[in-house]
Amino acid sequence: MIQIARTWRVFAGGMATGFIGVVLVTAGKASADPLLPPPPIPAPVSAPATVPPVQNLTALPGGSSNRFSPAPAPAPIASPIPVGAPGSTAVPPLPPPVTPAISGTLRDHLREKGVKLEAQRPHGFKALDITLPMPPRWTQVPDPNVPDAFVVIADRLGNSVYTSNAQLVVYRLIGDFDPAEAITHGYIDSQKLLAWQTTNASMTNFDGFPSSIIEGTYRENDMTLNTSRRHVIATSGADKYLVSLSVTTALSQAVTDGPATDAIVNGFQVVAHAAPAQAPAPAPGSAPVGLPGQAPGYPPAGTLTPVPPR
Repeated sequence: MIQIARTWRVFAGGMATGFIGVVLVTAGKASADPLLPPPPIPAPVSAPATVPPVQNLTALPGGSSNRFSPAPAPAPIASPIPVGAPGSTAVPPLPPPVTPAISGTLRDHLREKGVKLEAQRPHGFKALDITLPMPPRWTQVPDPNVPDAFVVIADRLGNSVYTSNAQLVVYRLIGDFDPAEAITHGYIDSQKLLAWQTTNASMTNFDGFPSSIIEGTYRENDMTLNTSRRHVIATSGADKYLVSLSVTTALSQAVTDGPATDAIVNGFQVVAHAAPAQAPAPAPGSAPVGLPGQAPGYPPAGTLTPVPPR
């Protein structure tokens, strides 16, 4: 066994010597070419972390960025304060809408209820304070064509064949009736005029009293007239009064006379007459205080107050 082993050593040594010679020859031959540096070995790249889409991010500060994570409980919503609770302001309910009657004028309705209409005159009338503006060129005129006229004013200097005018009548109503029901008949007398066309109408209370106003046009003596008619059922003490105002002008003069008629319609007022406050009785033994030579006061001129336009 030792010999065999030596024989292998000789063979291995020869093989090694031959291999070294080949390597030297090859190395000497390749030394003439430039030696290129080996390419760099790329570093291992770690897998990118998964980023959730932007639209799924929570925009609230301190919120969770995971749309599948449980969201914080929302803040409780404060319950509304019930009406009438302490600290709240109670809003009064709106009055029910008034439904206009479709037949029967206001006077017809009152007569059916057994109510008597007693015409009033301006002289000595103190139950109501009535204001009727007096535009420039307009004057108070007697008009026998207006039954039971309280006062009539007209523009006698106008250019139209028809004289623009305002007619006021006042009746004391004697009898029991419902003013709210009666005023629903306030449109009928105007709607019965020839070729009547309504342009405006309302049943809103006027100065706190049940009232109706209707405006429109109608035909009379081959002329088209423009009119505004208001009824007011006013209360003064235990009495009730029907106050009716109609302001009429020719349609051709509606624009020219518009400022005057608007001043009358918008400035018209009906107020319950307030009784003067009773002066306190003077102390016993004291004389009333006054200025020497002071003239006695004049009584009021009347309840109808013409007011010039402003």
